[in-house]
Order: sequence, then C-alpha cells, then structure tokens
Amino acid sequence: MEQYGTDVMEERYGLAMERIGQIEKEQAVPAPYGEYFRKTAGFLLLMGQVRELLRSGAGDELTLEQWQEWNRRIYEDILPENYGESYGNPVLAERKLGEPFGKLLCFLYAELRGLAGYVFEEASCPDMLEEIVVYLELFIEVYNCFEQTPLPEPREIRQLLYWFVSDYCDVFVTERIRRSVDPARDFAVRIILDSDLEDLRYLYRYGEYVTENELRTARFLNSLPQEEIQAMADTYTEGYRRGFEQAGKDLSKKMTVDIRYNLGFERMVRAAIENFRKMGLRPVIYRYALSTVNRRGTNRIGFTGAVPNRQFEYDHREDAALYLDKKFVERRLGVMRSAYETFKTLAGGYAGPAVIEVFGETPFLPESREESLRLSSRQQQLMVKMNHQATQLTNQYIIGKERSFTIIAFPVPQIGDRFEEIFRDTVKINTLDNRRWQAIQQALIDTLDQGDRVRILGKDGNRTDLTVALRRLDDPKRETLFENCVADVNIPVGEVFTSPRLKGTEGVLHVSRVFLNELEYLDLEIKFEDGMIRDYGCANFKDPQESRNYVRETVLFHHDSLPLGEFAIGTNTSAYVMARKYGIERMLPILIAEKTGPHFAVGDTCYSWDEDNPVYNPDGKEIVARDNEVSILRKEDPEKAYFGCHTDITIPYEELGLLEVLGENGFRKEIIRDGRFVLAGTEELNRALENG
Repeated sequence: MEQYGTDVMEERYGLAMERIGQIEKEQAVPAPYGEYFRKTAGFLLLMGQVRELLRSGAGDELTLEQWQEWNRRIYEDILPENYGESYGNPVLAERKLGEPFGKLLCFLYAELRGLAGYVFEEASCPDMLEEIVVYLELFIEVYNCFEQTPLPEPREIRQLLYWFVSDYCDVFVTERIRRSVDPARDFAVRIILDSDLEDLRYLYRYGEYVTENELRTARFLNSLPQEEIQAMADTYTEGYRRGFEQAGKDLSKKMTVDIRYNLGFERMVRAAIENFRKMGLRPVIYRYALSTVNRRGTNRIGFTGAVPNRQFEYDHREDAALYLDKKFVERRLGVMRSAYETFKTLAGGYAGPAVIEVFGETPFLPESREESLRLSSRQQQLMVKMNHQATQLTNQYIIGKERSFTIIAFPVPQIGDRFEEIFRDTVKINTLDNRRWQAIQQALIDTLDQGDRVRILGKDGNRTDLTVALRRLDDPKRETLFENCVADVNIPVGEVFTSPRLKGTEGVLHVSRVFLNELEYLDLEIKFEDGMIRDYGCANFKDPQESRNYVRETVLFHHDSLPLGEFAIGTNTSAYVMARKYGIERMLPILIAEKTGPHFAVGDTCYSWDEDNPVYNPDGKEIVARDNEVSILRKEDPEKAYFGCHTDITIPYEELGLLEVLGENGFRKEIIRDGRFVLAGTEELNRALENG
C-alpha cells in the first residue's frame, strides 16, 4: 500500500478507536444490548493497546511473565472456565440477547476476535491495517443501528453483516491467497529466523494462545543437541524431496514450500528452512484462517498455537449460514480467480505443503448446540458446490501433477508424564528402515495383485464385514494395484494402498472409537453399497439423528454420499506397539494411526487431481489403480469427480479378525488373522507385536 493509503487508513483507525472508546462508557443502547457493546468495545480497546505495545517496541521490554499476562487477557473471555458468560458462546448470547439478535451478535463477536491475530501481523506488515479497520468500522456501524429508536429490525443487522462479508471478500480472500504463495509475507519466518529461541518470549510474538504445551515443547527441543534437531529436520525435508523424485516431478521449477507447524517446533523448522533453501525453495508460512470467509469447519491450516476453546470453534464452524447464498458463492469464486491471476507466477512456483502435525492433546467430544448457526440443506449443497469449484480453480494455478507434499507428526507435552520418552520413540518410528519395509510390503503387494477382492472382518465387538473390490490387471508383469508406501511424503513408513473398484465394494465398516480431524467418534459405522456410502451413524449423542448429523457434517462434509477412495493395509506394527505401551492409541494422528491396521478413506482417492501422472513402485511396476468410477468422471465434468475431502478410518489390529484376498478359481490367501500377519514374507511384522 502506498504511503498515502497508509496515512488514510491510520486516520480511519484513529477515528474508529476514538469512537469505540466512547462506546465502552456510553449507556445509549438499552438493555440487554448495551452490555454486549460495552464488553465487546473493551476487547477492541485491548487490541488497540496491544497494537501500540507492538508498534512502540515496548513489547521487547516485557518479561516472560508479563507476556503471559497479556496473552491471558487477550483470550480469557473464551477460555472454557469463562465461556459460560462469553458473548462468543451462542447459548449465552441467545439467552441474554434473544433470538435472532443473539445469533447475529454472537457471529459478530466471533469475527472480531480474529483481531488478536491481525494486530500482531500488522506490526510488521502495515498494509494489513485495512483488515483491522474494516472490522472496527463494522462494529461501530452495528452499534449505530442499536442507538436508534425503535431498535433495528433483525433483517437490517443481517443485511449489514451479509454485505460486509460480501464487500470485503476481496480483501480477506485475496490476502489469504497471497499469504499462501508469497514468501515476502514473512511474518512467521522472521520470528523463526531472527529470534533467540532460547528466550521463550518469542512464542508470544505470534499473537496466538500459548499454554504450557507450547512452552514445554520449545524447552524440550532446546534441550536436544543440534545433531538430533538436524536429523528430525532432515527426515522431514528429505521426505519432501523424495516425494518429487519418486513421482518424477521437477522440483527445480518450484520456488516456495508451504510450511505448517504448531508453536514450539521453531528450532526444527529453522533447520528445515535451511534444508529447503539448499533445494532452491523459500518458505511461505501463514496463520490458519481467521475470517469466516476463509475457514472450513474447525480445521486449522497454517501455523497455529493452542486452541483456547475447541467448543468455541465448534460452535462457530457453520457461521457461513448467516451469508451463504448463490450470489456470495459467485462473488467469492470471482475474487479467488482474480487473486490467483494477480499472483499467477507465485502460484506456479508453489511446490506444496510440508506439514508438522502434533498429537497427544486431550480428545475433544463436542457438544451440539441448537443455538449455533447451522447451514440449511440448500446451503449445504451450495457449500459443496463452492468447495468443488474452489478446488478446481486452485488446481488451474497450482497444478496438482506438478506439486507434492510431506507430513510428519510429533507428540506434545499434554500427552502425559512420559512425553519425552514418547517423543524419542516417535522419532525412532519416523526413521525406521525404508528398505526393510519395502521388501516386506512387496510380499503383500505380490499377493494382493493376484486377487479381485479383499474381505475384512472385525472381532471382539467390531462389527466390520466389508468386501473391497479390486481392479484387474491387464499386464501383471508391468502393472500393480497397490503403492508400496515407504517414508517419503507420508512419514512414518508402513502401508500399501490402492484406489478400490467401487462396483462390488459392499458391507459395513465399524470402529469402536476413533479420533478424526481432531474430533472423537464413538461406535462409528459406515455402510457401503457399490463403493458408495449408503448409511452412517455413531454413538456420540443420545439422539441418533444428532449423531448422524455429526457424521454427515464432519466426515461426509455435507455430501449426500462419498465413495471409498482408498483401501490400505498398515504395516507399522512398531508404531502400534508404541501406542499401546504408553496407552495413547486414541491420541495418535491419522498419519500414524493409518499405519497401525487396515484403513479406509472416504472421499477422493490418494491420486486426486494427479491421476494422469504415471506412478511407479520401487520394483518398476506402474501403479494403475489410480482412478475409480467416480474420479474418472473428471474427463467429463470435474465437479462430479472430486469431493475435496479424504478421511482415513483405521481398524486397529486388536479389532481385526480376518483380512484375506480372494480371486478366481477359488484363490484365497489370508494376510492377517486375529490381529497377526500370516502371509509368508510378512512374519517379521509380528515381532514387534510379540515383543510389545
């Protein structure tokens, strides 16, 4: 932004904060709304104090304890112990403000809380001041409506919020896309590279919520010798490089790598940045989406600190219900296209995400609240359509067959008293011998390639009875169905996977307890007919319909059905034994959990948007099962082929009665029976199970 523009924005900011200071003291708005505006004004004034603290440099003089107090003040209103009296809580908002103003003003409050991130980034990127100013002015505009006599009609406030989201979609969506591809947006990079990481005050420079989890993680990584940190970073970045190499993709054409991590891992990320630099890649590191127009449910994509209150995020997961209509969908997609066109060169240089996941946080079992905004059935269809088209649009500028990724996971201290032991054992799991697993998994693949279907049966209360149909090979000497997945993009080692044939895939998939996308599911059951989900449910809520809605929303992502996009057999028995040793089975991320038993992904295949790019196993055979009957529709209409989701559901070994491959002329080979590998060539996998 030019200096003139910056000066104008500073003037608008000053006028807005002056007015908000008056609002905090005024009694012009009648009860019960006056308290809402005064309390919210107090939060916005606090954000003004934080901004001044950062711009003046006074924050550099604060002690760790003083930063902790500021951090607590910023987030205290929505912390679980205070949430019952927070206007961010739709139950409280509706009880105090009534219907429909409760929903509308709760939406506004949740959006304004995003300023906690904006003010920290704006201190190093002044042209982001516009994102702060427009929210302050929105608050004042809504307040002005309530100063009127009589009170405004709810429709007036809804329209005001609707047009704000629509009008400023170009600001928030454009900036989100820029941050994802432009290394000049280096707010987080500068924290990582320029900070003294021994001085834990650096954690508070992000503006994220910081708990003992992040502090202990940083302290622990600081205690490790540099060679261990370097080894962790090398495993992570080498997996990324090998992903390009294995797929025959040219990494030299790329300019940037998208690094995603949780606060506390900066020492490892710093080493990784240097590794990526040697590959010719600069980092793009951006915060998870703060604005409702960029969020997708409760997923946090980008760097993140602790979640202050998962129930707060769950309560606001469908805030788009306030504004989502056909006009908005067209508006958002138009802004996306314009933004990608503006940053076309940067988007073309984007190599893909390199993700550091964490696990060990207390599983979250959400409470469903009728006071929350919820998408109507029509809006659910619009959301699905918008996500489809947004994915297609992204793929036009960030071409799927030219990019790759890698994911690695580590525990955080919340996992328990044995955190440091678990961390070190996880490092061992992440660095298991690829060559050893490659040979074992090849024995699995050679047998699976002889069949036309696989049958999976649960035991000891697991109700799984599922037949997965396999594609037939035209040339078994040159072709294979399953990818021999060692530790490159998908760390740790340990799975073989395929895209099943949908016709003939029938039966029930059941798991007694599973943790998916940071949400817990009890007795999750999915029924398939010709490879498509026919029915589903779980036991999370007393009301079966509420449980069904929960699965539809968080597993099917509002689709009426999804295909079985992947069938895989996890072979990392060492990871399974480690989890049981520490009693952390339910805390494992999907990344590791999927390696600890057969797993089934609903949604897109593993080769989504990249099906036409040949993929080969280490033995030289081409993996030909990259499509299914749905994904092949991309040749006619991509909107019918892709769903924008892929959720892995794993049956742990102890719940597995039988996994066998079946074929013509009575061909039958057992692979796993009663949780143990019985196929010749795979017996070594049982050693960890027996010794554990």
